[in-house]
Amino acid sequence: MHGLSKSKIMAHRQCAKRLWLQTYRPELASESPRARIAMENGNRIGEAARTIFPGGTLIETTDMRAALAQTRAALAEHPDRPLFEGTFEYQGVLIRADILVPGEEGAHLIEVKGSASVKDYQIADAAIQAWVVRAAGLPVRSVSVAYADKTFRYTGNGDYAGLIKPMDVTRAADALAPQVGQWATEARVTLAGAEPDIACGPQCTDPYACPFLAHCAARESVPAEYPLDDLYKATKNQKAALRAMGFTDIRQIPPGLLKTDRQRRIRQAALDGRPYLDDEAGRKLRAAPYPRYYFDFETISVGLPVWPGTGPHMVIPFQWSCDIERAPGVIEQAAYLASGNADPRRNCAETLIAVLRNEGPVYAYHSQFEALRLRELAEQLPDLASTLTSIAARLTCLEKMTLASYYHPDMHGSWSLKQVLPTVAPHLDYANLAVRDGILAQEAFLEIMNPQTGDERRKDLRRQLHEYCGRDTEALVCLARFLESAGAR
Repeated sequence: MHGLSKSKIMAHRQCAKRLWLQTYRPELASESPRARIAMENGNRIGEAARTIFPGGTLIETTDMRAALAQTRAALAEHPDRPLFEGTFEYQGVLIRADILVPGEEGAHLIEVKGSASVKDYQIADAAIQAWVVRAAGLPVRSVSVAYADKTFRYTGNGDYAGLIKPMDVTRAADALAPQVGQWATEARVTLAGAEPDIACGPQCTDPYACPFLAHCAARESVPAEYPLDDLYKATKNQKAALRAMGFTDIRQIPPGLLKTDRQRRIRQAALDGRPYLDDEAGRKLRAAPYPRYYFDFETISVGLPVWPGTGPHMVIPFQWSCDIERAPGVIEQAAYLASGNADPRRNCAETLIAVLRNEGPVYAYHSQFEALRLRELAEQLPDLASTLTSIAARLTCLEKMTLASYYHPDMHGSWSLKQVLPTVAPHLDYANLAVRDGILAQEAFLEIMNPQTGDERRKDLRRQLHEYCGRDTEALVCLARFLESAGAR
C-alpha cells in the first residue's frame, strides 16, 4: 500500500486523477517555472521564520524513519524548545510540521506559507497537519497559518522579525478535523484502483496549476478549431449557455448571441479565415513625433526580501530594454541588466532616465504594468520622483491600440504579445530563446543572484536575459510598423 502525506491528500482533494498520476506515472508531470519559484519562495520564508523562534531544534534528515525517531527524541529531551520540521505519522499518513512552539496546555502549530494572505486550501492543509500531530500523541492547543506580511520592510543583517504574520485558524481547522480521516480513506481507494476517468476542467488550475494538465489535455478529444474559449472576455455563464444550445465552435454562433463587437469580430475573422485590420491605430502612430521609444521592464518578485528597504512580494525591476527610433527606420538600442549583487532599483531608474530623457512617446505593450513600476520607483526614490512620473505620463499602450485595430484568427481570442507577434512578425520567434517569458526571466535572474552560480554560467544567463528582453522591444517596433502601414493596404 502506498503511504500518504499531507501533499498527497491535498493533491487528491484537487483531483483524484492527479494523485493517481503522481503516484504511478510521475514521469508525465511537467513542472512549471512558476511552481518552482513559488516552492523556492516558500522554502526561503520557512527558513527565515525559524530565526524568529531562537533555540529551536531542526529535523533535517530526509529519511522519514530517521526523522520520526529524531522527532520523538527531540520532544523527549527538549520538550520546552520549538521544533522545526517535526515529523509525525498516523494511520499511514506522514507529515512534517513547519513550526511547533511548546506551551503549557499544548503546542502551537504554525504552518508557514509564502503567499501574501491566507487561502482556504491552506486551512485544509493545516487541518491535516494538526489531525496527524494530535493523533500521534502530541497535544495541539492552537493552529495558525503564517503568511508573508506585505507591509514588512527588511532592514538587513538577516533580521526577519515581523516578516510572517500568523493567522489563528484553530476553529476552522478543528471543524475540518472529522473530515481528514475520510479524505485519507478516499485517497487510498483511488490508489487501489485504476486511473480515474476525469475530464479536464476548473480543478486543473484551482487552487494551483496541476503538473499533469498538458498530459490530460493531450489525451482528450480533438477540440473545435475555434472553440468557445476563443471568445474574448466571455464569462463562464456565457460559454455555458452557448454550449447548452449545442455550439462548440464560435463560427456556429449567430452574431446576435455574442455580447460585444470584439466577440463578433473574432467570429467573423474565423469565418473568413483572414485577419481584421483597420487604420485607427495606424493614424495615431503616423501622427506621433520622433524620437519614439519602445520600452519593456523585466521584474522580480520574491517572498523573502533580500535587499534592505524591500518587502515580500514587492515587484522590483531588474532589467529594461529600449529601442529608440530617432527617425523613421533609424533604430538605436539601449539596455540595462542589474548585476544581481545589490538592490537594482536606483541604477535601473537612473539609467532609464538617461535614455528616455524628457520628450517623445514611450510605447510599451501592456503599459499599465510599466506605469505602475515607474510610479512605485518614484515613491521609493523621491529625488527621482518627478522625472519618473513624467516618463510614466508619456507611456502609450500598444496592446490597447492592437485591441482596437487588429485581430488574426490564429490569435485564438488572445491579444497577448506572444499570440499577436507570430501573426505579424513570425521571424521573431520566442521558441528559439532559452528565456522565453517573464517567469523564466525571473528564474534566470534568481540564479544570477545566487552566490554559488559560477562566472561562466552567470555570463550565459546574462546573455539569455539580454536576448529575451531585447526581443520584446524589437517585437514592439515590428508591431508598430505593421499597424502604421494599415493605411497603405
